[in-house]
Amino acid sequence: MRTDYCGALRSADIDRTVTLCGWVDRRRDHGGVIFIDLRDRDGIAQVVFDPDAGSHFEKADRVRSEYVLKVTGRVRARAAEAVNPNMGTGEIEIYGTELEILNTAETVPFQLDEHTAVGEDVRLKYRYLDLRRTEMQHNLRFRSKLTTAIRNYLDGEGFLDIETPILTRATPEGARDYLVPSRTHGGKFFALPQSPQLFKQLLMVSGFDRYYQIAKCFRDEDLRADRQPEFTQIDIETAFLDEAGIMSVTEGMVRSLFSELKGVELGEFPRMTYYEAMLKYGSDKPDLRIPLEMVEIKDLMTEVDFKVFSGPANDPKGRVTALKVPGGNDKLTRKQIDDYTKFVGIYGAKGLAYIKVNDKSDLEGGLQSPIVKFLPNETRAAILDRLEAENGDLIFFGADKAKVVSEALGALRCKLGEDLELYTRDWAPLWVVDFPMFEEDDNGGLTSLHHPFTAPSCSPEQLEENPLEALSRAYDMVLNGTELGGGSIRIHDQSMQESVFRVLGIGEQEQREKFGFLLDALKYGAPPHGGLAFGLDRLVMLMTDSDSIRDVIAFPKTQSAADVMTDAPGTVENRQLRELNIRLRQKEEKIS
Repeated sequence: MRTDYCGALRSADIDRTVTLCGWVDRRRDHGGVIFIDLRDRDGIAQVVFDPDAGSHFEKADRVRSEYVLKVTGRVRARAAEAVNPNMGTGEIEIYGTELEILNTAETVPFQLDEHTAVGEDVRLKYRYLDLRRTEMQHNLRFRSKLTTAIRNYLDGEGFLDIETPILTRATPEGARDYLVPSRTHGGKFFALPQSPQLFKQLLMVSGFDRYYQIAKCFRDEDLRADRQPEFTQIDIETAFLDEAGIMSVTEGMVRSLFSELKGVELGEFPRMTYYEAMLKYGSDKPDLRIPLEMVEIKDLMTEVDFKVFSGPANDPKGRVTALKVPGGNDKLTRKQIDDYTKFVGIYGAKGLAYIKVNDKSDLEGGLQSPIVKFLPNETRAAILDRLEAENGDLIFFGADKAKVVSEALGALRCKLGEDLELYTRDWAPLWVVDFPMFEEDDNGGLTSLHHPFTAPSCSPEQLEENPLEALSRAYDMVLNGTELGGGSIRIHDQSMQESVFRVLGIGEQEQREKFGFLLDALKYGAPPHGGLAFGLDRLVMLMTDSDSIRDVIAFPKTQSAADVMTDAPGTVENRQLRELNIRLRQKEEKIS
């Protein structure tokens, strides 16, 4: 029906006769000459109809926004004063000779060129209209190009694209499973996969030593800007490669993607241990664009009378840390400091102490803060020396349990970077390595920091003897403070896998029930193997500079995991429930 896409036309097409199809983005009547901005997935072209077009001019006079048109005309140069440098087609227009109205449209619930004031719920309810917007068209086109580039790269590295099941069994992987009742096996349930983890390990046992899949994954967890109940992973697994080999292949992929699609050369990724990341940045996914670092001062506070500091300083699980903002005295008002105090409270901090360094040579009168009076001069001097503080600097302090301090000051560091525009570069990639194998949960038990199939860097005996000291052979790729992907060398030895299960308190019966097929597979010559899974949605979000992964997914869910367009989840008929051997409990009436 058409010869070209609207957004593809350029000055080289002048004097060509073209036929375009698309939607009316805008229609304007300028003194008897009608201008129509025609939009398709490639962009917008300006079409001009004058009375010489006869009946086609009359049709142009009837069209309204979002009508679907077929237009034929001659490409011509715009007048010099009418050139639009902000449009790819801004140097040309189409002088229309024919127009066919393919379909009319009712008034849309929101203007597609004025979407910024539209609530997200409205956008998601009418997602098929929201997707017509130029921004959304660009995002999904970019996503398509990205997945093609990923496939081309991995195919070139000898990886095979292999699908794994969607209906599987529930396994403990850190989040709630989405369960699917079985009609043919009454009282039993499938689970939707949180990841293809077990199956890709089995593929390594099967001899497919280089596997990848752009896989759908499902997790029933609380949502935020970069989470969805169903999301997409670039899932990669390979045998007979160690950490360095896997990191080299996947780093090469990301560098290739940025070079090909963004024209950005990321260079070699630096590496940082988990311990250093938490110590300096309070996060295992630090944003290295921000030139602020946390400095540990716990040893300086053990003897002070100020219990807010001395308490955590003498607690083995406590932390006392300082964060210097160079020139912060002039950059931050008292109100802003109070706002930051409320901000760190979100992360459990009970307050936010600070010192303004007005004159570092005057330890008595040159330091401005409510807490200075609680600190002896030698402590004040030691703090200034360790932080290399200068006049005009502002120092924030965190003192509490290590987890609270890391999360609160780590978040404050990122907030300051954003508010004060401290970013030193556009892109800051990073590998974080040497993660702990386990962490303590709220009940004092142990959980896997990644997942229970991650290989430790010690022997089974050492693991069981001192599990909290064990490091894993895991690695995370971080970009601009966002975890792009995480992976590890997997456990390929049955005795090591059983040791990990014992540390986690997973008994033999539970092991057999949940992982029996994997434990059996490890008996039959499982090769050394490992892999990495990238969040495709997050990668697209970063590369398109979007605020949320919902802006790079065609039909996403809301923050409450609902689809307001199709009104899902919804109710089903009792007949269907009976077939699945399910009966819904009636809500108990409130006792008055």
